Amino acid sequence: MTADSFLFWFLAIVTLGSGLSVVLLNNPIYSALSLAMTMVGISALFVTLNAFFIAGVQLIVYAGAVMVLFTMVIMLFDLKHDVAAFTRGKLSGLLKIASVGLLAGLIVGAIVMSVGLLTEKTTDNPVLQGTGMESTKALGHILYTKYLFGFEALGVLLLVIAVGAVALSRSKGGTHEH
Repeated sequence: MTADSFLFWFLAIVTLGSGLSVVLLNNPIYSALSLAMTMVGISALFVTLNAFFIAGVQLIVYAGAVMVLFTMVIMLFDLKHDVAAFTRGKLSGLLKIASVGLLAGLIVGAIVMSVGLLTEKTTDNPVLQGTGMESTKALGHILYTKYLFGFEALGVLLLVIAVGAVALSRSKGGTHEH
């Protein structure tokens, strides 16, 4: 086993383990910390692929800013009261199982559809040409021209989430209604 493959498998196991602990841990703060570790692991995997710009963005945006936002929202909610509201009834259990089945079907469908893309030629991608700042410049050019709507929609979505969390915490009968 070479050092590259050992490093990949180590990072993959750490990332998958921390990703599973996000779902399996009962304490929401520990889940948020596990999610941060997952983001750091994904960033390290990007470094092994020589995608330093994406690794930096992964660390700054997701492991930094979004995790701070998640932690603040978690601390706003009264989670002891909310656990009972999400665990009652046969209909809610059935909806949870159906949601998991739908998500699994979507994941399998995405994998099946993307198998054909593995053999596709990627040398015409301007991001892959050049080294260093040339690829970052090409990535920025594509992001701000071809994918501008998605980029702006994501920014508006994050703003709406932050405003909604603050409004929910300040409204009468909101998260701290006791």
